[in-house]
Amino acid sequence: MATEPDAEVYYVVSDLHIGGDEQLEEVEFLGELLDFLERLETTDENAELVINGDAFGLWEFTTVDGVEKFDLLEETYPELFEQFRATGENVPITLLPGNHDHELAAHDEYVDRFDEYNVDLVPEQSISRSVGEQAIHFEHGHQQDPNNRIDDWGNPHATPLGYYYNTLVTSRAGQLSDRGRYNWLKDVQAVTPTERMPVWLLSKYFYREMNPLLRYSLVPFLLLFNISAILAVLAGLDLVGLWSTPVDRTAAFLSQFGTAGTAAWFLLTLNVAVAGLLVLIGIPLYFIRRDIRKTVDRFGVFETDLTVDPEAPYEEAAREVFADGETTVFCYGHTHRPSVSTVDGGKVVNSGTWLKRLHRRDGIIGILPPVFHPSYQLAAVRIAAEPEGVAIDYERVSKPSPAPEELTRTERFFTVGREPVPELPDRHVIEK
Repeated sequence: MATEPDAEVYYVVSDLHIGGDEQLEEVEFLGELLDFLERLETTDENAELVINGDAFGLWEFTTVDGVEKFDLLEETYPELFEQFRATGENVPITLLPGNHDHELAAHDEYVDRFDEYNVDLVPEQSISRSVGEQAIHFEHGHQQDPNNRIDDWGNPHATPLGYYYNTLVTSRAGQLSDRGRYNWLKDVQAVTPTERMPVWLLSKYFYREMNPLLRYSLVPFLLLFNISAILAVLAGLDLVGLWSTPVDRTAAFLSQFGTAGTAAWFLLTLNVAVAGLLVLIGIPLYFIRRDIRKTVDRFGVFETDLTVDPEAPYEEAAREVFADGETTVFCYGHTHRPSVSTVDGGKVVNSGTWLKRLHRRDGIIGILPPVFHPSYQLAAVRIAAEPEGVAIDYERVSKPSPAPEELTRTERFFTVGREPVPELPDRHVIEK
């Protein structure tokens, strides 16, 4: 664990994920990041900026290898690197590798290349800093995630499960994204947990890629599916002669409207027939699926979930770190969820991400695909020694919601009144 001379104030950002194949090279928050760095360039605080892992998406570069990736970053984002140089003349900038940019710990040349821009690349798993009479532990957090842990730290050929997901799925999405009706596939990086990927793809296909005429013709059926399934059961009871009252009353009611009622009766009958068929098929499929799951569990084929718990492993790691009696802040990223929790009197702090966040909103009725509502939670964690102790604040970096441009009218209609309002954690103080 590296220890360096200490500042009084630490600004922490993580999970910028800058760079990648083709469409992934677009950094939607680049202007906001440059503004933040410009502010630190002129601050009179005794501050240090810690970039706590996954600053760059090196896993997502599949056309170049090794330090050539730095050349590509330098060429693609000259403004960013020049701002690093300017900011680093005023405040120290420390860069820790994450899992996506673990290669920074695998090639010594990276240290010298970043040093040219006043960025101190520390190719270690963690660092410690003093703040007042206490200490902060910084690590990206992927070492607590079995799917992204680098067992042979610094090995350029380290390939945990997450490596394959990002080189085969994420980078490919960046190459194909601009072929869609809307450039949405590049947002694959924002889909967390990864198990949501199939549902997210279904959602974007339905709301973005499906032929509009087909989509709008399916919407009434999907909206009415729950009602149609109930009516299908009632129709079945009518057919076997057990209870005919609901069907008779519905037919009598619609007959009052002449041709319009006949058309409504026809559409309702068709809807009920399809829903009834799906219900009949779904019942045996449900039991088959449950039996298959039990069989798979017996053999232990899927003993490891793809998604790491966003809190428990880090709280357990924090307990070990806090045992030294001096460290009271465990700061990590990786899971993209800004949060603060209390463990053994210390604080476990997640610095979140500057990537887009996607919030799932399921339909209230019917079986419409869920809507993944986008938002930003750009923030820098500020950890500072103050008279009452060590204060932890989230400084929000304002950026307009992308929803008006990225959601279709259909998606916006079905999420009216249920738009996410992402909040950052409140201020916390660890008393002396």
